Amino acid sequence: MSRPSATKTLISATDLLDGLDPEQRAAVLAPRGPVCVLAGAGTGKTRTVTRRIAHLVSSGHVAAGQVLAVTFTTRAAGEMRTRLRELAATGAADPSCGTVQARTFHAAAMRQLRYFWPRVIGDTSWQLMDRKFPAVRQAAQAARASTDPDSVRDLTAEIEWAKSRLIAPDDYAAAVVEEGRDSPAPPEIFTRVYQNYEQLKVSGDTMMLDFDDLLMFTAAALEENAVVADEFRDRYRSFLVDEYQDVTPLQQRVLDAWLGERDDLTVVGDANQTIYSFTGATPAYLLNFSRRFPEATVVRLVRDYRSTPQVVGLANDVIGAARGRIAGMRLELVGQRANGPDPEFTQFDDEATEAAGIAARIKKLQKRGVPASEMAILFRINAQSEVYEQALTEAKIPFQVRGGEGFFSRTEVKQAMGALRAAAERTDLPEDVPMDRLVRAVLVPHGLGDAAPPGQQARERWESLVALERLAADLVAMQPTLTIKELVSELQERAASRQPPVVDGVTLASLHAAKGLEWDAVFLAGLTDGTLPISHALGDRDGTGAETAIEEERRLFYVGVTRAREHLTLTWALARGEGGRKTRKPSRFLAPFLPAGSSAQRAASGSAGKRSKATRNPLDPAGEELFERLKTWRLATARDLDVPAFVVFTDATLTAIAEKQPADGAALVKIPGIGAAKLERFGADVLAVVNGAGGR
Repeated sequence: MSRPSATKTLISATDLLDGLDPEQRAAVLAPRGPVCVLAGAGTGKTRTVTRRIAHLVSSGHVAAGQVLAVTFTTRAAGEMRTRLRELAATGAADPSCGTVQARTFHAAAMRQLRYFWPRVIGDTSWQLMDRKFPAVRQAAQAARASTDPDSVRDLTAEIEWAKSRLIAPDDYAAAVVEEGRDSPAPPEIFTRVYQNYEQLKVSGDTMMLDFDDLLMFTAAALEENAVVADEFRDRYRSFLVDEYQDVTPLQQRVLDAWLGERDDLTVVGDANQTIYSFTGATPAYLLNFSRRFPEATVVRLVRDYRSTPQVVGLANDVIGAARGRIAGMRLELVGQRANGPDPEFTQFDDEATEAAGIAARIKKLQKRGVPASEMAILFRINAQSEVYEQALTEAKIPFQVRGGEGFFSRTEVKQAMGALRAAAERTDLPEDVPMDRLVRAVLVPHGLGDAAPPGQQARERWESLVALERLAADLVAMQPTLTIKELVSELQERAASRQPPVVDGVTLASLHAAKGLEWDAVFLAGLTDGTLPISHALGDRDGTGAETAIEEERRLFYVGVTRAREHLTLTWALARGEGGRKTRKPSRFLAPFLPAGSSAQRAASGSAGKRSKATRNPLDPAGEELFERLKTWRLATARDLDVPAFVVFTDATLTAIAEKQPADGAALVKIPGIGAAKLERFGADVLAVVNGAGGR
């Protein structure tokens, strides 16, 4: 296959560089070979990598048809193809040059496997499984494991996790112990389910393959058949992997098989947006890229074109407090937009008041011209959505639930509502049973228990039922004389009042579902300790495992913050129900950003407990003394400016200053949390405190 000449392409090399900042330009022009692009949120990642591909093609380094770009979602792959078409990189003037392939890992593997299968396997036919559920349920039944739908879904997810981590059935029990992972069934039971499932797929005349098998068989075909490997590697010469922090060991095995001994690879990622460890993803390959390829070009994209400097500053402070190896690769973003409003931190007495307050704020933003479709309420778990759905309904604000169904549309809630209706029709219920006990008795057989069960699906069902139980309790608290029939009627009225999802409404989404999206205004809601970080991330773990779980929750918080372009509001409630005990504490992640000395700041700091103190950088006595003087200066400065203390500097930044004791501005600006703007505004004062001449 001949390479295209520069004159055959439909876009010039000069045009490809138009509008790029210096770092983006460096990534586009980096020489062919191993390249690592560390791209922070909002830094123009897709624009950069598609122009890099176009540059490689237009400069004759590789034919368009010899480029394979892979990412993780069909939406991202489609966006990449659209951008490439706009750049004319996918269609040089000579049709024989082919087109750049931009696909998901699984789509690329399936295309390759269909082509190579006859030479690798022979006449044995295969078929892709549309649904794993029936096979896993049959495997679970044979292993005498639970076959209720949630259990089967959790077993399915665990099989996917094990295969993504390249863990065979016989190795599973040891692997979950080593990784400190909660199994949805006793490991010996799950092992039998896993074994049965794998046997079922090959027991018929036609071999059944799941999506993980597509990757496994593709890797094996290239690893074990030199002719197949040579043909593939002649076809594809250059590779790009997007969201490289999210690859699994299985996907990395496929990538290694694609590459062989070559190194024409560009990877793009941000380790501090690693939020999918529970699926088997690991940032280890991104973190170790320069070790594997010592000659690699590494480019950092840090200019944030999405968010205002105020949002960017908060994001930098959030991730600046991170600990561990992943945090060592953090990027300090530099906002490129004009100034906007400061992020708002708002405490409410209870959840309903919190939701109503958010709805009122949305109304105000609408009056100022912000469309409903450019606003989002983000929360940690889907079960939290009910109170916001209700508040938006009452305020007549249209909304849509992204990445899931509305609360009353969820299967487990509909089943529970059916059980409550059936109970309301019974005539033999004792009249002296308290309503809360009656509701609980109806919901327990559907999965409501005293503690969250293992397994994500079972936990989500439990969370929804807990939310329904609490909603019923709130209605009874407001109307103590409600009968079971009247309670069910009230719940049904609430369900009926919810409008169907609309495209142009406010988005309700979990933080995980919000990854890759952005809005003009974002509300991060329900930020209490035990919700973010989630309670099972705290659990009864200790040591490295606990800190790893907490740090992933911090990264999830960071992802939420970086979804906002201009308006960012962070909220929490001290009690669940109206008039309830105010026992909740703000998320420990909020502690550095709340007014120094306030009750909210003390509560958030206290929720972190000894762990927060243990994770602060160790300081010698002189450093501790300097840290206290810096805090005194910060408090006085914040009062002068009439802003929260975090707007000046966070505790994490003060700790770093006290540890490094910078002698000049050049050393000061290297400290995470201190950009050019803060250096200009506070640099002289900070250096004076460091030198013992300030502090007030």
